[in-house]
Amino acid sequence: MNRSTTRRLRPALSAAVVVCAVTAVLPTAASAEPTAAADVAGARQSGVERISVAPDGAQADDNSTGASITPDGLHITFASSAKNLTPDAPAAGDKVFVRDQQASQTKRMGHLTPLQPPVISGDGKYVAYPVQWFNDSRIRQYQVSTGYTASLNCSAYSCNQPSLNADGRYTAYAIRNLRQPTSGHRVEFQDWNTGATQTVATLDNAQPSRPSISGDGSRVAYQDSKAGDVFVWDRNGGTTSGPIEGPATAATLVQLSDDGSKAVYLSGSDTYVYDVSSGTAQLLSNVRGVAIDPTGRHLLYAPLDTTGPSLTLRDLQTGTDTTVSAQPASAGTDAVSTDGRSVVFHSTADDIVPGDTNGKSDIFVRHFD
Repeated sequence: MNRSTTRRLRPALSAAVVVCAVTAVLPTAASAEPTAAADVAGARQSGVERISVAPDGAQADDNSTGASITPDGLHITFASSAKNLTPDAPAAGDKVFVRDQQASQTKRMGHLTPLQPPVISGDGKYVAYPVQWFNDSRIRQYQVSTGYTASLNCSAYSCNQPSLNADGRYTAYAIRNLRQPTSGHRVEFQDWNTGATQTVATLDNAQPSRPSISGDGSRVAYQDSKAGDVFVWDRNGGTTSGPIEGPATAATLVQLSDDGSKAVYLSGSDTYVYDVSSGTAQLLSNVRGVAIDPTGRHLLYAPLDTTGPSLTLRDLQTGTDTTVSAQPASAGTDAVSTDGRSVVFHSTADDIVPGDTNGKSDIFVRHFD
């Protein structure tokens, strides 16, 4: 099956992209924890539920981590070494799964072990993650409905850290030249419709951070790890803004909001939410920003004060804080749905939902009204 068939009759990809078919994993029924009831439309009411569960609702038999949620909160991707999440028990090692919240079904995406947490397109139709390929790494992108996959074949290069836009057409990623390791890294941008790629930035550093792409694919935020600078690239204008944190400050990129309006970065013990249009930044002192919702209004952060909640959601307009998890927990980018309605995280705590006795890291979703 070639890519033009699996991606709505899109044009064929460039020769650098190898396309193959894999057997799709059939959807399976799964039940959520009863602490978050579902209404008739399939949306979740306020509360928390564990989603890394077997088809019969049993708890996972191994660790699950690295979750991302779509803006509408209906699809979640994560990595897990559990063998009972789907009927076809995978081989040892982490595998990638997608949870359909409306159908309460979990599917496995491929047979390979992810080198980094998986990412999901905004519409929930595509999942991507880097895998080991001989001496380099390549990015595999899966169509969730069919399981068909395309591989970003980097040839003499090693590709990782993908970021997908809303419909999965565009992918931003980091790439390293294996034959000339001293030449540093690049951040690149690929259009899956045409196979065309663009160089976003050439970086003289050992390991660039994961690029973060906007929903429409018009902007990419990235980090120069060696200089400690964060930039925002505008594809339409072909321009780059930055360093957005200023020339005298070292920064680490967290995420670009889905609408492309806000870029979150860390500097010292503080978090900054940078407004791309105005060039101004909102300061949150003594907290570690983790993720921002697609509208740029709600920030998920971890307080540096360990006596409080482990994850907190702040409304940046009102300054209101809401506890996501009082128990020890962690989350990654793309962990917050639109308007902060749902937040996905993982935790080994055994008192978040009833009957958690596996002693493993589980995936949870906190729903707000």
